[in-house]
Amino acid sequence: MNIVLVEPEIPPNTGNIARLCAATRTRLHLIEPFGFRLDDKQLQRAGMDYWRQVEWLRWPNWPAFHAQLAPEARLWFIESGGPCLYSQATFAPGDYLVFGRETAGLPRALLIPNPDRWLRLPMFNSQSRSLNLANCAAIVLYEALRQQGFAGEIQEGISRPAAPPGGV
Repeated sequence: MNIVLVEPEIPPNTGNIARLCAATRTRLHLIEPFGFRLDDKQLQRAGMDYWRQVEWLRWPNWPAFHAQLAPEARLWFIESGGPCLYSQATFAPGDYLVFGRETAGLPRALLIPNPDRWLRLPMFNSQSRSLNLANCAAIVLYEALRQQGFAGEIQEGISRPAAPPGGV
């Protein structure tokens, strides 16, 4: 699996998502500009010593990231207002879970042309603006991994076969 953060702004969120990626062997894509420096102490502290275990890529902008995608790549855009719940999607190994900036979300230019790939997490309190980005990433990623039978899970005394090449 892949998590894509488009112009992340808050260092602890990015650090926590890096830690999530390390634990799940998920590739992390960071798309500039960032709202912090990569040597930010908060970023390092949130990611702890997991940064060494993360396969991550840095992209100068969305077009550069998008240009490297294989034609069959499947992108899921997670953003409020989506027509589908994240739990209604059928995820596959190698899919990309795309999240936007903490303050502005994903650009409408990505969402409007992709209504069948625009997913939302349900909210139940009209006075709550949003969920934390790292929490959203964890919720959706673990649903995708659940659908794939948690392939590659490491558990004391138990190991599930890893996903086929091209996905985790």
